Amino acid sequence: MSANNIEELLRKHRLVEDVVHNQNMPRRQLVEVMVHRKHLAEIQTLLARLPAGEIGRLFDALAPDDAELLWKQLAANRRQEVLWEVAEPLRARLAGSPEAAVSDSQLNAFELVEGRLRQRPITGRQDMDGIAPMWVDLVNPTPAERAYVGERFGVRLPDPGEATDLEVSSRFQVEEDGDIHLHSNFLLDRDGDARSVPVVFILHAGVLFTVRNEELPVFRLQRRRTHAQPGYVTDCLDLLIDLYGADVEYCADALENIYAKLGQVGRQVLGATMSDGEAAATLAVIAEEEDINGRIRSNILDTQRALSFLMRGRVLSAGQQDDTRQILRDIESLNSHTAFLFDKINFLMDATIGFININQNQRVSQLTVLGMVFMPINILAGIGGMSEFSMMTEGIPWPIAYGGFVMGAGLIGWGTYRLLQYLEVRKAKDAGRKA
Repeated sequence: MSANNIEELLRKHRLVEDVVHNQNMPRRQLVEVMVHRKHLAEIQTLLARLPAGEIGRLFDALAPDDAELLWKQLAANRRQEVLWEVAEPLRARLAGSPEAAVSDSQLNAFELVEGRLRQRPITGRQDMDGIAPMWVDLVNPTPAERAYVGERFGVRLPDPGEATDLEVSSRFQVEEDGDIHLHSNFLLDRDGDARSVPVVFILHAGVLFTVRNEELPVFRLQRRRTHAQPGYVTDCLDLLIDLYGADVEYCADALENIYAKLGQVGRQVLGATMSDGEAAATLAVIAEEEDINGRIRSNILDTQRALSFLMRGRVLSAGQQDDTRQILRDIESLNSHTAFLFDKINFLMDATIGFININQNQRVSQLTVLGMVFMPINILAGIGGMSEFSMMTEGIPWPIAYGGFVMGAGLIGWGTYRLLQYLEVRKAKDAGRKA
């Protein structure tokens, strides 16, 4: 019903536009603008209520000019979703218009041809016809794209962000129909910005579906390998295990980068001196590397859980089990490396904080020396200003009175100094006897 209302509004819009435009009447432009706004506002309201599929069918039923007018009234955040539902000729026309929303989604299907994976980009529904993929990879798909691919293969594809919000125990499971669902986090270390990207793996009817919201170097590496090396993978389980193995390799490379950066930090920390500014910058670098190391440890732990789940599920062949065991051994070695790096990070952080303390002690020592230099001057100034001292020394020549006072103060200071020395020596002797 709403679609019919939109078609009727478009018809009235065109009719009123022609009538008002051809009439020579006062304030014709104002009337035309008001009519335009009224009809377009009603169209926008109706479009907001319609699902993407019905809007797509409406676009296909309209004339091209009416479709372009309707496209301009569609909310920007829904354009890519609706564009997926439109037939190819009109879809290309709308996508080429300036008002078309630019989407960063990427859909690719991979077929196994002569031992190599051949990539077929999916830009519309017609691209899915007549193919039997072994791997379907969705990067930042819209809900409409996920729904269509899922409908085409009879599987539900969840949003990766929502999937990894599940309890850890629910991220690896086998459904009643035999489908295997794995929800894992993959490391993305780009220009010092390290984070975990959630990825959904679904094995259904011999096809591996991967859904994620960002491109990952691990997946690019896997695409190159499977295309360049014949026989690198033979089925979807091979592909899944190799993706996890490539993720472990990527984590190992990230650990090597941490080793290199901590080596530079170590040479600076173990140098002769370090200013407070250099110490602050060093602490920032150490904290950043500690965060990356923690993410790597969490990531490989997640990978370890997923591979252990596959081993327990008894879905792997003997060769695949051997490959999985090798990856698990690599993970164990990486765990020991991350533990070593944590210890090294703590050492460097303590050493850097030690330099800050040394700098502070040096400043306190400088202030103490400065106070000792000016202490006699302050004492003399105080003595000279005391009226009581003048009364006590009445009748005594002032050089003798002041000289005697200064000598007495010096003797008291010397006696205090010798007493402190004696106490320190006695304390050291007592400590020696106890030892």
